[in-house]
Amino acid sequence: MDRDFLIDLFSDFGPVTIRRMFSGFGISADGTNFALALRAGLYFRADEATIPQFEAEGSKPFQYQTRAKTVTVNSYWQLPARLFDDPEELSGWARAALAAAQRAALRKRPKTRKPKAIASTARKPAKKSKNRAPKRRSSS
Repeated sequence: MDRDFLIDLFSDFGPVTIRRMFSGFGISADGTNFALALRAGLYFRADEATIPQFEAEGSKPFQYQTRAKTVTVNSYWQLPARLFDDPEELSGWARAALAAAQRAALRKRPKTRKPKAIASTARKPAKKSKNRAPKRRSSS
């Protein structure tokens, strides 16, 4: 999949940003990454609300091989091949994937920190420099 193909594929969805990533592209909208286009296919972000839709289509989660094992990434699922010929329905799936990515981003946001205690306004004495010779008082 090349960049022009992806731009055309998502034309019904709306404007997307496509960035080089690993062996393919990351696809985002409104600053949120919601899809991966890799050699193995197109993968959409999924969560507990959307995974059943992927399962019903016979899709599988993204997997990659390390030297020791196969790693399954359950947050990205392969887009059903039939959607490549139906841009309108693909657009609906893309909106659902973007919503899943936004929900995941909300869960990841760090908790707000407690404000630090206000520092005392009293001035600390200045540190003496080790490299300076002591000041001499002039006798007048």
